Amino acid sequence: MKGITTIVVLALALLAAGCGGDEAAGGPLTVYSGREEELVAPLFEKFTDATGVDVEVRYGDSAELAATIAEEGDNSPADVFFAQDPGSLGAVDPQLEELPQATLDRVAARFRDAEGRWVGTSGRTRVLAYNTDRVQESDLPASVLELTRPEWKGRVGVAPTNASFQAFVTAMRLSLGDERTREWLEALRANGAKTYEKNLPIVEAVAAGEVDVGLVNHYYLALVKEEQPDAPVANHLFEAGDPGTLVSVAGAGVLASTDQRDDAEAFVEFLLSEDAQRFYVDQAEENEYPLVAGIDPPAGLVPLDEIQGPDVELTAFGAELESTVELLRETGWLS
Repeated sequence: MKGITTIVVLALALLAAGCGGDEAAGGPLTVYSGREEELVAPLFEKFTDATGVDVEVRYGDSAELAATIAEEGDNSPADVFFAQDPGSLGAVDPQLEELPQATLDRVAARFRDAEGRWVGTSGRTRVLAYNTDRVQESDLPASVLELTRPEWKGRVGVAPTNASFQAFVTAMRLSLGDERTREWLEALRANGAKTYEKNLPIVEAVAAGEVDVGLVNHYYLALVKEEQPDAPVANHLFEAGDPGTLVSVAGAGVLASTDQRDDAEAFVEFLLSEDAQRFYVDQAEENEYPLVAGIDPPAGLVPLDEIQGPDVELTAFGAELESTVELLRETGWLS
């Protein structure tokens, strides 16, 4: 296995060095990253160490970066879009080039764009984080829909501006329809759910007892536990097929306007290399799921093939993002 890793790294180094000739500009690779710096900066360093290619990173919210890319058009300085969710990638897929088939084939079809314009790089599932001192596991709801009941009034935390929450709402729209989703969003707001900017502050609020439960991605529990090992927080999975148990991905795509296509494709390939995929298992604090076959998930996580989310296609999320954002505005969650 070590020999395979060495071959992959050497191949990446040769590719990044410009074996494609005219399409490699030789300057720093510009990545727009919707993944937070504290989570993924080590991956960028690993890529530079393996290939010698410097990386300039613009961090921001995935949905906002997607809007920026759309506005910049062919003049975007970005070479790669590394997003938190498939909706943000899909929102700009007309500006993404088709990735090499060998890269796409490293990941199961359900975790990549049907047209090959982006590929999942790590997996996550939506969960309900809960305070174990204040809530008994047996009292937790079987469905996310039950959080609008009176017993949960003022006890729920959400991050409506966050791309992962918007992806979850998109999954609810696709699986239950717009009207049922609208009713749920209005009822949740009327039930006094509290808003936060991101997932991590929600889990910290749950640990502090500000709220009893929060809708987040699974890996934020590990981040809080790293800083507060005794924090009274755990994750709860909703029932099979529930929109609250969406299995989603972070992913990456190459901008068609890049003048460093070889380096950009090498970066995406690197994210799917054994070293990068094992980063999520062995080194990363966030405990995300590797997506490349043959690499086991971090200890303690339910295997992805045992988690049944709603019956939706991730590749459809991009076309639905604008409608999801509009629905969140209409229901008062966004200004």
